[in-house]
Amino acid sequence: MAVPLLDLAAHHRPLHKELVAAIEQVVQSQAFILGPDVGTLEERIASYCGTGAAIGVSSGTDALLIALMALNIGPGDEVITSPYSFFATAGAVARVGAKPVFVDIDPRSYNIDPGRVEQAVTSRTKALIPVHLYGQCADMDPLMDIATRRGLAVIEDAAQAIGSEYRDGRRAGSLGTVGCFSFFPSKNLGALGDAGMVTTNDPQLAERLRILRVHGSQPKYYHKIIGGNFRLDSIQAAVLNVKLKHLDGWTRRRQDNAQRYETLFQQSDLVKKGHVRLPEAVYRASGHRHYHIYNQFVLRAGERDRLIVHLKGKSIGAEIYYPVPFHLQECFQYLGYKAGDFPESERAASETIAIPIYPELTQLQQQEVVNAICDFYKDRDRGI
Repeated sequence: MAVPLLDLAAHHRPLHKELVAAIEQVVQSQAFILGPDVGTLEERIASYCGTGAAIGVSSGTDALLIALMALNIGPGDEVITSPYSFFATAGAVARVGAKPVFVDIDPRSYNIDPGRVEQAVTSRTKALIPVHLYGQCADMDPLMDIATRRGLAVIEDAAQAIGSEYRDGRRAGSLGTVGCFSFFPSKNLGALGDAGMVTTNDPQLAERLRILRVHGSQPKYYHKIIGGNFRLDSIQAAVLNVKLKHLDGWTRRRQDNAQRYETLFQQSDLVKKGHVRLPEAVYRASGHRHYHIYNQFVLRAGERDRLIVHLKGKSIGAEIYYPVPFHLQECFQYLGYKAGDFPESERAASETIAIPIYPELTQLQQQEVVNAICDFYKDRDRGI
């Protein structure tokens, strides 16, 4: 049985008529850019995340970029972040002319290790970018304590974490100075193309973000600052308005699938023998269901590269997120880092593998995935 890593056709099939109707309404209105659907989505996302404002933008990458611009971060400034994430996290810092400064991850959560952050702060540090990787919030309380004491902005890279809750129930995007979200189609809340959102509780910062997304103009054609074209188009906003009301249900199904995987893997010998290590919900708290929204279900696996070849040979979807940490990327050689500088990030890059976790995944498909992994390690144990 083939099991894809993500099945967008199954995801969108029940919503087809509603999505087409929403798109048709935008076509009829002709309000394609920053139309009423964008404003509606912004209000709903702000309410969902528990923030005072949400500003729709063109992508998750542009959310990070415009957040840095709004905070006046540029040449001569340093921004501390994780070396283990999607490229946009560090790429946006470099694009505004600032210097990315990396701090290793906590091996349990794959998020930045707060205990290592303060020693990386210098007089040039302007901001921290914690990444809520794979759907679980970074450990924000100690990070916010450092930021408050050192006068730093905190930009949450919540691209994979919409709805994820920290210990006390506060949601990703409401914990720092600004939150940055991606609605790339593969995300838990995905558009039918690129789309993003920036959240904040600072009214003045929200207004600056709105101005920057339209080339820095206010009013139209009058520019006190230089911005860019970071607008969220109305068709994507209309799609997201349809899908947002289903998000909590999809999250619960992802969590149910995660619990089922835990049971299936524990029932096998894979965990006991140390062949695989399951993801940890590090900040799980009673009464808060959204502690982890499982944008990805990521295993640590022995002989990872051979395992992924084996799974693909059986038509089981699997992916490596992310095979090369930032400090070892060619484009960041100028920063002067070397192999061994961030051992936990390097270990995660060499050991982790994501397996299917999408809401429409069936119990039978999950059993197929686990059986395929078991078969691989049985052959290894027999020396085949």
